[in-house]
Amino acid sequence: MLLAEDQGMVREALAALLSLEGDLDVVAQVSRGDAVAAAVVEHGIDVAVLDIEMPGMTGIDACAEIRRVRPQTKVVIATTFGRPGYLRRAMESGADAFLVKDAPAAELAEAIRRVLRGEKVIDPTLAAAALSEGANPLTGRERDVLAAAADGSVNADIAARLHLSEGTVRNYLSMAIQKTAARNRAEAVRVAREKGWL
Repeated sequence: MLLAEDQGMVREALAALLSLEGDLDVVAQVSRGDAVAAAVVEHGIDVAVLDIEMPGMTGIDACAEIRRVRPQTKVVIATTFGRPGYLRRAMESGADAFLVKDAPAAELAEAIRRVLRGEKVIDPTLAAAALSEGANPLTGRERDVLAAAADGSVNADIAARLHLSEGTVRNYLSMAIQKTAARNRAEAVRVAREKGWL
């Protein structure tokens, strides 16, 4: 199994706990999302346990990369961010399990065994929240533009970065603000992040 977690102490503690399970073996650890796919291929990983928030690439994007380079690898997303939007995006990217990190290590070990048997494992509270919340209302392009605006970039910079016109950027931002029921772009970014839509 591979563990991908940017906090070294958390990653090492989790590896130590999982190694106590007689049937589970942690053979690789990475601290960056953009290092996941290469490590999965190099080590022939059966199960990758990924955090969502990592430098280089999110766990959700790393999951999609795993699906591309080694589709037989099972993916477990374990995160402190129990947001319904994250759950939906993780499942759309091909995750086999989605757990919140405050669950006991024994639950993670059992989830790993279950995904190896071909089951899907989802935190039940998060699943209920995702169902009640509904789908992400933002289109892919609206998410791109809103994410580009998150650092305070002006429309001209966003347009240049995403190869769009300034008017198109304004339209996407306007729609994102409307769909998140926000007053401005900064609030729209905050709402979208809280819901796991970005």
